[in-house]
Amino acid sequence: MQKSFSLDLLEVGERATIQQLDSSELPSKFYEMGLLPGTVVEIKHKAPFHGPIGIQISNSNLLIAIRKSEALHIFVEK
Repeated sequence: MQKSFSLDLLEVGERATIQQLDSSELPSKFYEMGLLPGTVVEIKHKAPFHGPIGIQISNSNLLIAIRKSEALHIFVEK
């Protein structure tokens, strides 16, 4: 079984399944947008200098940008 790691460690083009979110650190809008355990996400863009990360939520084709500091609290598994 593979260990989960934070979303910010994925490279552009990689896909992973969300395993857990640290709900105390993330706003409720993340859940409303579909970032839930079991959801498959793909990294579409990573801005330089710790800028935003563009992720696509597979089941809705939604493309969103989140801060790297927020991605640290989303744990995924390949």
